[in-house]
Amino acid sequence: MYHRYHIETLTAPDVFPVPSKFQVKVRKRGLAALLIKEIIHYRGRMKVVLSRPCLYGVFSGPVGGFAPREQFCVGCLRCTTQYPEFVQISPNPERKRLGDSYFTSNYVDAILYEAASGRVPVRGAGYRGKFGGEKWDGMWTDMSEIVRPTRDGIHGRETISTMIDIGPKPAYLVFDEKGALVNGHSRTVTVPLPLLIDGSAANSAGGKTLKILMRATREAETLLIVPIGAAIEEGGDGAAIIPLVGAGEVELLEKLAFKPAIVELEGMDAEQAGEVQRRFPDVHVCVRVESGNDEELKRYAEAGIRVFHLVANYHGEWPDGRFMLDVIRDAHKTFVEMGRRDEMTLLGSGGIIGAEHVAKAILCGLDAVVLDTPPLVAMQGKFVGECADRRASRFEMPAKMDEGWGVQRVKNLLGSWRDQLLEVLGAMGLREVRRLRGEMGRAMFQRDLEEEAFAEIDGYR
Repeated sequence: MYHRYHIETLTAPDVFPVPSKFQVKVRKRGLAALLIKEIIHYRGRMKVVLSRPCLYGVFSGPVGGFAPREQFCVGCLRCTTQYPEFVQISPNPERKRLGDSYFTSNYVDAILYEAASGRVPVRGAGYRGKFGGEKWDGMWTDMSEIVRPTRDGIHGRETISTMIDIGPKPAYLVFDEKGALVNGHSRTVTVPLPLLIDGSAANSAGGKTLKILMRATREAETLLIVPIGAAIEEGGDGAAIIPLVGAGEVELLEKLAFKPAIVELEGMDAEQAGEVQRRFPDVHVCVRVESGNDEELKRYAEAGIRVFHLVANYHGEWPDGRFMLDVIRDAHKTFVEMGRRDEMTLLGSGGIIGAEHVAKAILCGLDAVVLDTPPLVAMQGKFVGECADRRASRFEMPAKMDEGWGVQRVKNLLGSWRDQLLEVLGAMGLREVRRLRGEMGRAMFQRDLEEEAFAEIDGYR
């Protein structure tokens, strides 16, 4: 039966308060002097005297401005503009320390809102971020107004598909004299969401984290990459699990309580890949690539690998110094030049920490994005120091974390990011996310545009 894909989002508030965005400092003597002055001026009309200048309730507590409620401050600066002599607003350094140097507090703020509400974060004051910069900020997407007006996927007035296929696809079809298909049907795994989750980061976090992700991906009908040891311990229904197999661990696949559709190998080993295919003929073999070398990808493709998982560190950086965005473009271009791009499936993770990064990564050439640290932040996980290296990074999860709460937070995040992807697809006039893959005509790069505009101007570098 037809089933229209939907992620149920429900309110799931933070289990513990995060530091406020701003610090509100009020000189109590100045405030007291103002109150006395206003009592005299307004002849004791306390309703007028006690009216506060803050629309958000910062000074509406039991004792007003003598104990401001910083958690309500949005930084509009009205109070300090009106009373600069005794009210000062400043960024809270504790809030700035959320995340690390790459996963900054702004991204943490957005994910906490998305995970708590399942909604798209919209600010009435407009966009406050950068309009250009390095890495993902150096790429812009083209929203064509010509095709835009009718396609509204979020509200259901017109369907936009986010379904993707993982697995080998024939380059062309061959039929015999009777019209029967000779070269077989495409044996792909269909996922209704181009957002997968890498559970290796959650595995290092310990506790219920991995169990929560398993349940969340199962309910959201997507896939979770899990180290083979944890997949064996889970048992039961493994429809949402991709076992991650390291060197010498192929035999462990026999201990799984379920038959996986996809198996991911840590690095390319022709013998190991062949062993997996012999034991499980119907399983798709995915290779985890951490070098990003184009020649290496060609060798893997010639060896019969059709599913690749490009894995950068948590900051999106590769050993050769390139950023994730550039590696995706190079890998996509490599398979295009080989004339085999449509046969391949490209997954990618590392440095993708915002909803806009998903659309940009797919536009650069990925078929689907694999999330690593964002689901941990959605569950209010804390970074222990600088978290870039995948093997050395550690995350501290809430001590008492309810499983149902964690599952809903992850589903809310996936739902919010899907809605934002639908916004991009609708603005581009695309009816399905598959058409976004590698659509470089929709991409603009700040570096290229500046080069084109300013290259002939003296002093431009």
